[in-house]
Amino acid sequence: MAARREQTESMVAESNSTPRPADAEAVPGDHPTGVAALVRLALVLIDRAGRIAQWSRAAEELFGHRAEVAHDRPASGLLPAVEPLAAPGQAAGSAVRRRCDALDTLAALTADGRPWAGQLAVIDREEHLRDVLWWAWPLPDPFGGLLALAADARPLRTAGPRLALGERLLPFAATPPARGGFHRLGAALTPPGRLRAGLLSADRLAGLLPAGSAARRALLLDVLDQAGLPALRLDPATVLPVLPADPQTAAAHAAAGLGRRYPTAQQRAARVGPPPQPAQSAPPARTVRGRTPGPLPAQRETAERSAAAQPSGAVGAPAGVPPTTPTTTTPPPTAPSPTGGGAAIEPAAAEPPANGRPPRRSDQPPTGAEGAPSGRLSPFLTNGQAGEQLALLNEVGGKVGTTLDLGFTAHELCQVLVPRVADFACVDLVDGLISDSELPAARPDDDTMLRRVALVYNETGGAWDHVLSEGSLVSMPRRTPPGMALQLNQPVLVPVISADVAVDYAIALGGARLAQVVSGRSMLVVPLSARGTVLGILKLLRLPDRAPFDESDAATLKELAVRAALSLDNARLHRAEARVATTLQRSMIPTRPPQIPGVQIAHRYLPGDPKAEVGGDWFDAIQLPGSRVALVVGDVMGHGLHSAAAMGRFRTAMQTLAALDLPPGQLLRHLDNLAHKLGDDHLATCLYAVYDPINRTCELASAGHVPPVLVHPDGSGELLEIPAGAPIGVGGVPFVAKTIDVSDGSMLVLCTDGLVEVRGGDIGAGLAALCGNLIDPRQSPEQACDVVLKRLHSDDRKDDVALLVARFDGVAPSEVATWDLRVDHREVRRARSLVREQLAGWHLEALSDITELLVSELVTNAVRVARDRVRLQLIRVDKLLVEVSDDNHNLPSLEPAEQLGETGRGLTLVTKLAERWGTARKAVGKVVWFELPLPHA
Repeated sequence: MAARREQTESMVAESNSTPRPADAEAVPGDHPTGVAALVRLALVLIDRAGRIAQWSRAAEELFGHRAEVAHDRPASGLLPAVEPLAAPGQAAGSAVRRRCDALDTLAALTADGRPWAGQLAVIDREEHLRDVLWWAWPLPDPFGGLLALAADARPLRTAGPRLALGERLLPFAATPPARGGFHRLGAALTPPGRLRAGLLSADRLAGLLPAGSAARRALLLDVLDQAGLPALRLDPATVLPVLPADPQTAAAHAAAGLGRRYPTAQQRAARVGPPPQPAQSAPPARTVRGRTPGPLPAQRETAERSAAAQPSGAVGAPAGVPPTTPTTTTPPPTAPSPTGGGAAIEPAAAEPPANGRPPRRSDQPPTGAEGAPSGRLSPFLTNGQAGEQLALLNEVGGKVGTTLDLGFTAHELCQVLVPRVADFACVDLVDGLISDSELPAARPDDDTMLRRVALVYNETGGAWDHVLSEGSLVSMPRRTPPGMALQLNQPVLVPVISADVAVDYAIALGGARLAQVVSGRSMLVVPLSARGTVLGILKLLRLPDRAPFDESDAATLKELAVRAALSLDNARLHRAEARVATTLQRSMIPTRPPQIPGVQIAHRYLPGDPKAEVGGDWFDAIQLPGSRVALVVGDVMGHGLHSAAAMGRFRTAMQTLAALDLPPGQLLRHLDNLAHKLGDDHLATCLYAVYDPINRTCELASAGHVPPVLVHPDGSGELLEIPAGAPIGVGGVPFVAKTIDVSDGSMLVLCTDGLVEVRGGDIGAGLAALCGNLIDPRQSPEQACDVVLKRLHSDDRKDDVALLVARFDGVAPSEVATWDLRVDHREVRRARSLVREQLAGWHLEALSDITELLVSELVTNAVRVARDRVRLQLIRVDKLLVEVSDDNHNLPSLEPAEQLGETGRGLTLVTKLAERWGTARKAVGKVVWFELPLPHA
């Protein structure tokens, strides 16, 4: 187990697997009393069964997977990871990176019962590579499972961690000269007993732990404290303990004032009464939301002239215009409000239909702000030139949507607007549109979650450090301007934000700490709608030294948002299509090699098109009865989604046929027949090998595939001569198998032609390189895979590559016991006696009673149905494997207990008492097996 941990840990950058003992010699910085790092921590809890029991909100933001999707699903396969593997003499930074599974790797690193901390890059739901710092603890009884904390390494290494000083935990940021100077920052563990010594706040750490009783949390916190709590190593001499930082706490505290500052329409009507009626000669005023009724147009013109007469640099709203009046740019209604009061920050227009678009008569031309035809452009911003509007729209058309990447397109939109149009811009998209392949049927509501995909601001204009970062999840209630813009699919304009509502607008922008920053600013929220669906919102903010947004800005930016939304929707559709292909490919390719006694396995898959990550190559390792293993490598001719789908059918059929334990030649024949029945027009090459670690033999058969290479223990390579056969799907060609003897310590290398075939060259050159001294038998299969790819693979190759390396270690004869039994009921007693004696010889007396009971049941069943022979076999490896085989091909079935009489309870006992069990057909007859864990020393 220790060797496996060292091998896995060597793959991961910046590991710091164990804390130093509490009585170890102190290192400067190890005991920074009163100083801690505030880090946004994501929590992932995996139960004993390997399923995700808890997935925190921070994990949603960091990895992109929603909690309802991740909860109670197998942890394996959820988070693909990239491990940097350094070849001998190679720097870690230039190491070859290979795909694996993050949570599987954490389980392997903590399999020996020790915690681990380090860096492991993962691929999030958006297919983006994220450098993540991890802290993982294996949980002992009564908890069980694995607890993992994760943090985004990029912001920590770019700007440094935020520090907490003293009991009040006041946040302090890194000074500007230190920015970018934290590239050596890594994950670490504190010495044990920090909480007991009073050096850390137990309350803040307890709030991060899984939900449960206070006693259970205290016990779990004590377990973590004894193992070592999370910490950051800034440099070799400085270690800071980590405390969780939750930016939502301040926002939630300030959210209590939302209902007070933004009352409903009924509350506002009861508070201020009906609005004053305008004069008959004056045109109807726009419906606004604020503390005083909005001004009439004539009053607004007077106020604007007064504001123009103010000296430059004056800050404030024009006279007569309330500074806190969020407005919409839709035309006013013709009928009075039924409540007699103003709407609660709602547009004067009627509710738009379900498709998100306002109704329009066929004979009415489209109108913009104030009812003016949209074809007449009003002065834009402060230059008064209509050409600026056209220039901006043209720039959006040329600079936004240059790629089909959703996040990059959103960034392009924000970069066009900042600082030209606004000092702050962010794009928040409906999270369901990003995660789900189908569009939501319902319109956005108060519970709709938005994910921040782009954020750009003018660094010279103010401090924006407290804004929620990209990837954060936010909710926008309808009582806020962003929520109203999202749910009504209409722009919402706030000319000037006054101090009394600055907190509410700050929450809408992403953090309550922005209250002082947004006060006196101007805000415009524009919905992003395309093809009848509201995708999200675009939020813009101007500082006081610029003219506030007006209706003309809103009309122009609404047109800009429509164009940008089409580009965003095209990127979303493209990503959904690519995700289907990628999900199909990943579901068919194993991410972690199986742990099979007597053989070590490693594999790699490199797509010909790194962007598509889909192709027709596959590999597999299938455990067979008798500790044997089937090794498979195949290649469907062609590329793309159709080849991947054909590959999935071939791989599934191969696993089904392998479960029948057919000889390699017969298995390929059945696979060829099945290909004809399916009517598939794809051809596939395939190599199938079965290794027997007890007899130390390997039987191989090929269907037109690249021949394998056997590396002997002395390092010499041999190209195995196997009858080539014809590709699967051709038909009419026999598949002939060949059996070879293999020595312990030898390696078998199986690959597809994409590794050894060079365009315009001969495949023999690549095979000759494999047969050379390329692989050192003393290396692990993982290291051998990396060496082969580094020497033979190049980035200019367009074909997929599948590589599988198996090291044959065999099972020692002293670890195997086999007996042939007669078809006689008296042999059951003899079988119990043989098992008892063998377990005593292996010093496994603790397993004697349960093993004798289960063997007695299985031998009784076998003797009842067998014709000529029954065989009993015990194998001691990292577990005790017991197999009972007979010559009857009918597989036993597990029946409900209430349907059983005095007999037939054998399999029920096996199910309850064995760790694992199963049945499989053999070439002649069947085998029933079960496994028991070895007792701890």
